Amino acid sequence: MHHKQAARAFKSGDIIMKQGDIGMNAYIIESGRVEIILTNGDGSEQSLGTRGSGAMIGEMALIDNAPRTATIRAIEECQLLEISKEDFSKRLEKADPVLKMTTQVILTRYRDMLMRTGIMSYENSCSRAEAAELEYVQSSEVVESIKIENEFKLALMNGDVSLHYQPLISFTSGRIVGFEALMRWNDPKAGFIPPSQFIPIIEDSGFIVEASRWALKKSLMALKNIEAQTGHDDYFMSVNFTSHDFAADGFIESVYETLSVTDVKPQNLHLEITERLLMGQPEQAKETLDMCRAAGMGISIDDFGTGYSSLSYLQSFPINTLKIDRSFINDMMNDDGAMALVKSMLQLSHNMGMKTIAEGVETAEQAHQLKDMGCEIAQGYHFARPMPEGDVITFIRAQAPFEI
Repeated sequence: MHHKQAARAFKSGDIIMKQGDIGMNAYIIESGRVEIILTNGDGSEQSLGTRGSGAMIGEMALIDNAPRTATIRAIEECQLLEISKEDFSKRLEKADPVLKMTTQVILTRYRDMLMRTGIMSYENSCSRAEAAELEYVQSSEVVESIKIENEFKLALMNGDVSLHYQPLISFTSGRIVGFEALMRWNDPKAGFIPPSQFIPIIEDSGFIVEASRWALKKSLMALKNIEAQTGHDDYFMSVNFTSHDFAADGFIESVYETLSVTDVKPQNLHLEITERLLMGQPEQAKETLDMCRAAGMGISIDDFGTGYSSLSYLQSFPINTLKIDRSFINDMMNDDGAMALVKSMLQLSHNMGMKTIAEGVETAEQAHQLKDMGCEIAQGYHFARPMPEGDVITFIRAQAPFEI
């Protein structure tokens, strides 16, 4: 599918927005220049000034449904980054209540001021605002974040975002027991974009909810196909979810529906969450996780030991798997402290009736040590890298049980 650009292009003379129209978005000018035009009651037009790179235009549409107060026309070829009303609302909903209220009040008063003070004040405010906006944009990462978010949305639609699946290996049998679904973004122009770069941005924007639902359905469809092609029907699929997913309306219903549509058994789905999720909304998380466990799904805590670990969380929530962070696995053969922590985590999980997955297992020495200490499952490059669905099928067909 043809790759679209996230920024919208306008030629000189194009009308970007028209006075009197209802606006559903705002723009940040990435390059080029625009003119702001007021149409008077007699039909005559009057220029109120111009705006250039770094300025925001059409921002009042983000807070209400009032008509555009002026026409904006490109006077040079322009590249504009779009901010939709929906995007703005998602961000505002997550804001601290005081910040949310203050933002709404300031923006509303700004509109009132423009309407009361007339053309000269508007022109002056444009020039002052433009200078302030340019300084802010140049000293922050806001534009880059918006670009990545918009480009990711288009990439998801265009098929440039995919899932890779990393096998999880039983230390006891040496066989694959499941997979973790990992999001990959390969841009036709920029190439591979690391998850560490785009995941936090789509989390902040709230778009992670749509991305997670896409990943859940795609990964469970892949699981069914992998099982059909290899003759195995006992694998599980581990899918990552965030606090945004849990807070979204209809989260649990969407999970149930996806299981039904893909015909995957609940016990073959593991929800992979972080300690931060449990800390941020413990009551809601507990209720949701209880329902998932009651239905038979597995619950894994990712990167255990790297956050604000608390035994109370493990006691309070229906968690059945701990994933030991790769940083501990990487250090344990050369650091007595890391080794002691890994042993403690394994002992803790066994005492609480939980399974353990060691992340980032990269050497045979690490694998032997973890097996001797009673770890159940391994995940890491020593066994297999994340790979596309087709490669997973080939790997399973060719791979004898690992000797550990």
